[in-house]
Formats: sequence, C-alpha cells, structure tokens
Amino acid sequence: MHSSPAPDRPQPASLTDLFVSFTLLALQGFGGVLAVVQRELVEKKRWMTQEEFVEEWAVAQVMPGPNVVNLALMIGGRYFGLPGALAALAGMLAVPLVIVLLLGLLHAQYASYPGVAGALRGMAAVSAGLIAATGLKLASLLKFHPLGLRVSLFLCVLGFILIALLRVPLLHVLVGLGTIACGLTYRKLAR
Repeated sequence: MHSSPAPDRPQPASLTDLFVSFTLLALQGFGGVLAVVQRELVEKKRWMTQEEFVEEWAVAQVMPGPNVVNLALMIGGRYFGLPGALAALAGMLAVPLVIVLLLGLLHAQYASYPGVAGALRGMAAVSAGLIAATGLKLASLLKFHPLGLRVSLFLCVLGFILIALLRVPLLHVLVGLGTIACGLTYRKLAR
C-alpha cells in the first residue's frame, strides 16, 4: 500500500472535493460500487494508478466493514490524514443514508406491487454485470503477480468454487486461500 500520492498526479483539491467526489461515487452504485469507484478514481480522476487501486482494494477487502467504505477511508487519509478520511467517509454515507431511509419508507408502501419487485431484480442483474466486468478488467493485472497468471487464476477459480458452489463461509475461504496465497507469494519473492 502506498502511503503518499505521487507529487505530479492529480489529487483532491480540498476536503469538500473529497466529500463531493465520494458522495457522487456512492450515488452511482446500487448493490456495489466497485466498477464505479475503479473507473472514477483510476481512469477519470487519476488519483490512483490501476496497481495502487488493486493493492488498496485488497487491503479494503480484508478489513472489517464494507469494502468501499474502507477504501474511502484509506484514500481520504492518504491525501488529508484523519480529516480526509472522515470527509471521504461522510461522502460515502451521508446522502446515501438519507436516500435508503426514504426508499425504505416507500418500499414499505409499495412492496406488494409486481413492478417494484421486477425493477429490483433488474437492478441486481445490472449490478452483477458491472462487478463481473470490473473483475475481468482487473484480472489483466494477474499476469504481473509474483505467482503468475496460472496460479492466480487457479486460486480465483478455487475461491469461486468454494464460495459459490460448495457454500463454504467467506471467512474460511479468505483465511484458508489467503494464507496459502500469501505463503506462496512470500516464498516466490524470497527467492
């Protein structure tokens, strides 16, 4: 994980810029914002490189709490310390919280309508597609991993099988495969 940004790279202009940027990111996602966050922070704003994004996303995934909130905290902290982390966190949570509360009230009123249920199923399918597309885009970085493309893909497929097909709890898969992957990577780098 990189502790400070490169001096010549674009960065947030202020705490307000951080807050607004993460609010807009949070408002673009439904059921997951990985694809949106990657596109905005790496490709559009260029606050991070693709490699930095993958590294920080990996750390965000193993920390307790929602991944994108963890990432927001790390990025805010990178640029402005604790005030930046808090501004990014507030951006991720404030407006979406109000919207979710309002939607909860509306859902209680209209949940029995078939159109509402169909719309929610459609949004879930779109979210799954966005997550899959981002995973494929980020998979191109596996060829640079010390374990190589084949071993990395094998571990990814094994993780999918354990979680999606065999229903092994995520925590067990993370600890088991994570330990194996870290051990193999450490051995490879130690050579």
